[in-house]
Amino acid sequence: MPVLQPIVNIAELLHQKGISDVVVSPGSRSAPLTLAVARHPQLQVRVMADERSAGFVALGIAQQTRNPVAVICTSGSAVYNLAPAVAEAFFQQVPLLLLTADRPHEWLHQQDGQTIDQIGIFGNQVKRSYDLPADYTHSDARWAIERSLNEAITLCRLEPAGPVHINVPLREPFYPKADESFTFERVRRIETLPATPTLAPDTWHRLQQEWEQSSRILIAVGQFPYTPALGSILNRITDEWGIPVVGEIISNLHANGAFITHTDTMMASLDEQQANALRPDLLITLGGSFLTRNLKTFFRTYPAHRHWHIQLTIDRITDAFQSLTTLIPSDPIAFLEKLFADLDYQRFLQGDDDDDERPFLNQWQAHDRQAARYVQHMLAQPDQPLTDWSAVQTVLEQLPRNSGLHLANSMPVRYANLCGLTEQQAIQVSANRGVSGIDGCLSTALGAALKTDQIVTLLIGDVAFFYDRNALWSATIPTNLRIILLNNDSGHIFRIIDGPSRQPELETYFETPHGYTARNTAADAGLLYEQVDTRERLASLLPDFFSMGHQAKLLEIATDKQANQAQFITYKNQLASKLKL
Repeated sequence: MPVLQPIVNIAELLHQKGISDVVVSPGSRSAPLTLAVARHPQLQVRVMADERSAGFVALGIAQQTRNPVAVICTSGSAVYNLAPAVAEAFFQQVPLLLLTADRPHEWLHQQDGQTIDQIGIFGNQVKRSYDLPADYTHSDARWAIERSLNEAITLCRLEPAGPVHINVPLREPFYPKADESFTFERVRRIETLPATPTLAPDTWHRLQQEWEQSSRILIAVGQFPYTPALGSILNRITDEWGIPVVGEIISNLHANGAFITHTDTMMASLDEQQANALRPDLLITLGGSFLTRNLKTFFRTYPAHRHWHIQLTIDRITDAFQSLTTLIPSDPIAFLEKLFADLDYQRFLQGDDDDDERPFLNQWQAHDRQAARYVQHMLAQPDQPLTDWSAVQTVLEQLPRNSGLHLANSMPVRYANLCGLTEQQAIQVSANRGVSGIDGCLSTALGAALKTDQIVTLLIGDVAFFYDRNALWSATIPTNLRIILLNNDSGHIFRIIDGPSRQPELETYFETPHGYTARNTAADAGLLYEQVDTRERLASLLPDFFSMGHQAKLLEIATDKQANQAQFITYKNQLASKLKL
């Protein structure tokens, strides 16, 4: 197979550049790529028949490993099916390497099957697109392929990380003969050394002056992977300097008595005087998107006088609260650790004592504790039927320590954020909050479970689950995957949102009830299956459900959408009346 040797060498270059995981969707035009990775002894190749699901499985693997994952598919409409996962990876800054087979370009618009214009097909949702040469006999072509692959893989990892597309035109014949064997030649690996941004001494001095001139400082963390080092430095900053730290469940900063974690509830009950008292002089933000509208509305309505945002790159200005004054190009953890060390040493030299009263921190924490009590009050009402919200709280309370939790979009991630987790549980939370779609939530969790020995629990609603059932179709389902399905027979979020909930077309055009259960899907996929409809039964089943075993498990929780709506309306109405507990 001498003509296609450069394609065989792609597999070796993936290995040499540190990529070990490949997700393949079957196809004929992509056969040379598939065979190259399948026969490479150092690559872990997984097969997913549905390209949309394949993209999200790769996303989940990359989330878990924080390393690029290669995705291979055939030409034509198959490539478009990767688009939802590509968009999520781009906005969540997750590295994917997309290898799409293609017809030679001269066959475009010539009525040849599975032939579309694939050059730049993902538009601005990838960091860069490459189109490889279709003829490999000239040495310059081989040089171009190796150079492009080296550059693309490096670009995947380069902050901000993200997806990179390589389009691979392939000529027939591309199937090897029975007596042909593959030789993985030595390829040229081009190493790109990382560059870490550093701030000049006078810049550090100016930032420290702004810090010292601010009497009310607050740190808010958006979506962030589970990173104990971040929690450690933020705990020290709060403990020693009385700085409030705001986190959500997707920030992986969970309740510990210091962090502010119930902002969705607390912000909904503030009057103008209370809100002004919580307005920071200096707001420091880091991480990805924020989940709750109430928190975003608060910072936009009561903007800080100074707002720093910390991110490694300055290619885009992230100004989510419309108050940004300084973009700091730095690794957030390294920046906070240096800032703490420098200011702490300066205070030591000056003999400064901390203010034990810490009024700003005390106010934030008091409102947070009140919000937490209110949520507990709502969920402890006697004779209340099992609801999605109460089911989520029961599940979160019994999650195994040091396990993974994937939160599907729509209501599951919001309910989980209202309930929260504790720092002692050491739960690693992930969610597709790049573009926040329901497509691919099941596939992403499955991908993550493939790369860890710990239990990975997916909390998902019925519409998102049935939309992504192909995740369970062709993949090897890891035995550590646990699926908690909240089935209220509808798109429940539309009953909660004020706009659609008031429309007579709500049920038919927004909720779209379906009448399905997951029993048959679980049987087809070989999952252990249980269904519950009471809180007592749910609590009794969870210990065994979370235990290790030889099969993945699915627990379907049946709830009534009217009861879900009534509970949430009561919650919002009592918050609006400023209920005090």
